[in-house]
Amino acid sequence: MDHARFPDRSARGVSDIRRGDDALEAVSGGGFWALVATFEGEVTAIRFRDVQRLDGARRPAARAVDWAPLDRHWQSSLSPAAYVEAVKEVRRRIAAGTVYQVNVCRVLSHPLAEDADLDGLDGLLRQGNPAPHAARIRCAEAGVDVVSASPELFLARRGGRLVTRPIKGTAPTPEQMLPKDHAENVMIVDLMRNDLSAVCEPGTVSVDELCAFERHPGLVHLVSTVSGRVREGVTWREIFRATFPPGSVSGAPKSSALTAIADLETAPRGPYCGAIGWIDADRAEAELAVGIRTFWADRDSEGARWLRFGTGAGITWHSDPEGEWAETELKAARLVGLAAGSVTP
Repeated sequence: MDHARFPDRSARGVSDIRRGDDALEAVSGGGFWALVATFEGEVTAIRFRDVQRLDGARRPAARAVDWAPLDRHWQSSLSPAAYVEAVKEVRRRIAAGTVYQVNVCRVLSHPLAEDADLDGLDGLLRQGNPAPHAARIRCAEAGVDVVSASPELFLARRGGRLVTRPIKGTAPTPEQMLPKDHAENVMIVDLMRNDLSAVCEPGTVSVDELCAFERHPGLVHLVSTVSGRVREGVTWREIFRATFPPGSVSGAPKSSALTAIADLETAPRGPYCGAIGWIDADRAEAELAVGIRTFWADRDSEGARWLRFGTGAGITWHSDPEGEWAETELKAARLVGLAAGSVTP
């Protein structure tokens, strides 16, 4: 059955499906919509009839569904050698002055049985890797089958206030965070300030928190908070045009970073590094996560079913290529381990 689940809302009963610019127009109108936008910019909005707001006491447990552990034969879109070379190429482009920071990612893929239900994987993640912006969205007609344990807020809207909380900087402990991580975070905060300024009232964009430590299972992140007051009459189409894809998973300047990503990555990111969440047009509220720590099911050109998972790292001039590969491994280890059965919830 088609359904959506978020930390404070659950929804069932699909009444409408929109795609592309039509989706962004629809979510500015009325109703409660689950939204999935791929990093490449393909937007799908699914309107639900039955929506339940949840508090901690009434938050339901994940539906009990078996999950057969995967056999660990994951394929990576970039090998260790190819990823290291991509990092070196980004450093060459930084030296040439064409870009300052680029997020370089790879996609892990595993064959998926036809009867495998991602609700089971969702249950494992809710137990073993709880996340502030977790999501489960399933709609067969829309071709959406996503489970996310995202720790990162892309955009939240409450009435006229728009908030983003970019993550840049990852380490096993706060003591292992590098000066490069702090510099990277500040760079992306400046980019996000610029993005929000395009749709917010002049003088209202502020940095509310800079480079705060935030702990998550198995690692720690640097997180900053940027907010502003949305200009009267601004639509979601305009907000996406100004802010998407998220700066923390693209780079700076964004246009040059996207060129480097297109040149160096060998597989589409899909929902990974896109936007996943909900928009309640009736209440002028929304919460969209950056689609990191995210699994999704899709099919290849021959119709075979696959489970995908993305992981990446932000590259700056001070990046160590082998160290950046290790960061992608660190970010993937716990969630892929849960899917594989090598990590217990």
